[in-house]
Amino acid sequence: MTESGTATAGDERLRRWRLVLGAEDDGTGRALGGRDAAMDGALGALYGGGRARGQAQGERSGGLGGSAPRVARWLGDIRTYFPSTVVQVMQRDAIERLGLSTLLLEPEMLEAVEPDVHLVGTLLSLNKAMPDTTRETARAVVRKVVEQLEKRLAARTRATLTGALDRSARVSRPRHHDIDWDRTIRANLKNYLPEHRTVVPERLVGYGRASRAVKKEVVLCIDQSGSMAASVVYASVFGAVLASMRSIATRLVVFDTAVVDLTDQLDDPVDVLFGTQLGGGTDINRALAYCQSKITRPADTVVVLISDLYEGGIRDEMLGRVAAMKAAGVEFVTLLALSDEGAPAYDREHAAALAALGSPAFACTPDLFPEVMAAALEKRPLPVP
Repeated sequence: MTESGTATAGDERLRRWRLVLGAEDDGTGRALGGRDAAMDGALGALYGGGRARGQAQGERSGGLGGSAPRVARWLGDIRTYFPSTVVQVMQRDAIERLGLSTLLLEPEMLEAVEPDVHLVGTLLSLNKAMPDTTRETARAVVRKVVEQLEKRLAARTRATLTGALDRSARVSRPRHHDIDWDRTIRANLKNYLPEHRTVVPERLVGYGRASRAVKKEVVLCIDQSGSMAASVVYASVFGAVLASMRSIATRLVVFDTAVVDLTDQLDDPVDVLFGTQLGGGTDINRALAYCQSKITRPADTVVVLISDLYEGGIRDEMLGRVAAMKAAGVEFVTLLALSDEGAPAYDREHAAALAALGSPAFACTPDLFPEVMAAALEKRPLPVP
């Protein structure tokens, strides 16, 4: 590397450390000006490590306070200076550290934020307190996030699950035009005749004939306690995608201490999300009792419980219901979370008890969920990460 290149790299390191450390007397000897000073001010307003924009030298940042105009300006600043992924983290930190949730009830604030899954969770937790003047803006924010998620997840989910359904529908006595020649040859390689250089197909493997009839039933049972906000958002989107597939009958149930069936709203995941009520207690046993009562074809049914497993109901009855469903032929899947963040705090004793029943509990990313569902539909081992 050239001397000038080394100096440039060293200067950039000092600049980055200066922005990280924030305080005026930080030991780097590096002054900030222009755009860097503005970035430092935006960071200092949230994390308290520097002066807020416009303050005199030596003054410490007073934070964002409770002023909606000041917060709105700050939101505009961070969107100017940082990429959207960083903006989303800073917004989340501002809501948690500075108690700005109530300001999101103002339409002008919602128009200034960068929409993401966590912001949707916050809005849903404020749903009951949301004034009518804000509700339409909030729905627009939620719809933007939902459409982004559907664009990312829908096509792959449909393709993966359609393949799983086709494979599970293969028949052993197909008509000629329904024969799956690739699988038939593989199944009969032991019958290869070298002298004739051919395979004798003793067993034919075929595709199931296309049918508009429902092949599988899926029940999504979602814990809507506060810690499960991101999981509720993703599960609602996946529920809508599954409901759009003619060969899968999908039911979506959310619960805290009460149980709400949102199946009739699955054509619009935004309606589903605004039908939830984040927070409150948890009664998994009651929710599973409801789901169990709706199962008519256990051998063709997959039940997906999405919960941190902190049970406020009757533990032994909950486990008994899971055991009964599995004994009847239901594929039972337990997800501690359906999000990109991994598993939250969860009840390890209940997770171990479910694993002993043959339903290991694990956190699942949205990108892995189609594979998990495909394995459940085909009754093969789940791809536990």
